[in-house]
Amino acid sequence: MWKTPSFYLILVLVSVLGCKADHQDFVSEGEYIKIKRSTFAVLIVFALLVVGFAVAITKYLRSKNKTDETMESLKSSQGNRRLHGEVTSRWSGLYKFTTEEIERAINYANSRIYLGSGSAGQVYQGVLPSGQLVAIKHIHKTAMSGSFMREVEQLSKVRHPNLVCLFGYCDDEGDQYLVYEYCANGNLAQNLLRSDSVLPWEIRVKILRDCASVLRFLHTHPDGCIVHRDIKLTNILLTENKVPKLSDFGLAKMLEMEETKVFTDVRGTIGYMDPEYITHSKLTCASDIYSFGVVALQLLSGRKVIELDIVARDSLTKKAKDVVSGKKPLEEFIDPRVRDDVIIEDFVLILKIAVLCVASSSIGRPTIKDVFEEMDKALRNTTIKTMARKEMNDANSVVQYAKVLDV
Repeated sequence: MWKTPSFYLILVLVSVLGCKADHQDFVSEGEYIKIKRSTFAVLIVFALLVVGFAVAITKYLRSKNKTDETMESLKSSQGNRRLHGEVTSRWSGLYKFTTEEIERAINYANSRIYLGSGSAGQVYQGVLPSGQLVAIKHIHKTAMSGSFMREVEQLSKVRHPNLVCLFGYCDDEGDQYLVYEYCANGNLAQNLLRSDSVLPWEIRVKILRDCASVLRFLHTHPDGCIVHRDIKLTNILLTENKVPKLSDFGLAKMLEMEETKVFTDVRGTIGYMDPEYITHSKLTCASDIYSFGVVALQLLSGRKVIELDIVARDSLTKKAKDVVSGKKPLEEFIDPRVRDDVIIEDFVLILKIAVLCVASSSIGRPTIKDVFEEMDKALRNTTIKTMARKEMNDANSVVQYAKVLDV
C-alpha cells in the first residue's frame, strides 16, 4: 500500500499507458490506497520500461558527447587526424622524424647542447644530415594533455615571418619531439636582461612592432582568433639578425569565428596573465593584448617580471600608470642603459599604449589592429630620427676632427 500523494503519480503512469482504471482498481481506505494486483503489475512493467528507456537515452547522449568532443579535437578545414600517429594532408608540409633520426640530430657532437625549456619540455640544439642547425623540443610525458597536439596543429597551418617555423615532429612509441628552426640569439629575456650587453632602442621598438604584427595575424586568422595564452620574454626568440619569432604554442587555443570568449582552465605564466582571465577563467583575444602590454613595459624599462609574484607585476604596471598620469617623472621608467638613444615621443607613445593594454578589464584595452598601427608609427619615426641623429653625430665628429687638424 502507498500513501495518498503517490496516488497522483500512479494515475499519470496509468494514463500514459492508455489504461482505463475504474473505481475497482483503486480503493481508498482513509489515508491509504489499495491497488489490484493486476494493476500493480502493469505499473511495475511500465516503471521498468521508463527506467530502461532513460538509461538508454543517457548512454546515447554520453556516447554522442564523447564523439563530438573527439571530432572537435581532431577536426580541421580539410580532414581529421587518423589514429596511431598517422596524419592527413594538413600535416603534409611537416617531416615525420623517427626516434633514431632525432637522437642522431641531438647527439651530433657526441654530447647534448641544452638550449632551455618550454611549457611542456626541454629544448636541445640539433643538426640535420644536411648540416642545418635546428632546435628540438622533447615533450615531457608528464606534460599537460594535448600540448603536443596543440602545438603541431597550430604551427602546421600558420606561417608568418615572426612565427617560429616548425620543420617536423616525432611521435614514436610515447616519445614526442618537435623540430623547429634555430634562433641563434636565444630568447628576448636573455638579450634584454643580460648585464654584459645592451639591446638597442631601435631594435626594441622593431621587436614590439613585429610582435604586434604576428599577433594581428593570429587574432584575425580566417578560421578564428588564435589565442597564444603564454606571451612572455622567454617565448619570443631572436634570430641572428634580431628578428623576433613567437614560439611555444603548447597552450594556444583557437576561438571559432562565432566565439568572442571561452571559459577554460587557467593556464599561462603569472606576471603576464590577464587578471580577468585569472579571476573568471574567461579567455579572449584581449588576454594576449594584456601579455603584450607587460612585454612592452619590460622593453621600455629593462625590468624583470618575477614569475609567481603578483606584487612585482603590479608594481611594474602601477608605476607605468603613475608615469602616464603624471604622478611620477618619465625618467624613472626609462631603461638607463638606453636613455641617450631613446626617441622621447616614441617612448611616450608606446608607454601610453602599453598602459592601455594592461587595463584590468578587457573592455578598456585596444584592439590588436590599433596596437599594431601605433607600434608601426613609433618604429617609422624612431628609424627616421635615429638616422638623422646618427648623421648629425657623424657631421659633428668630422668638424671636431677638422678643428684638431687645424690646431
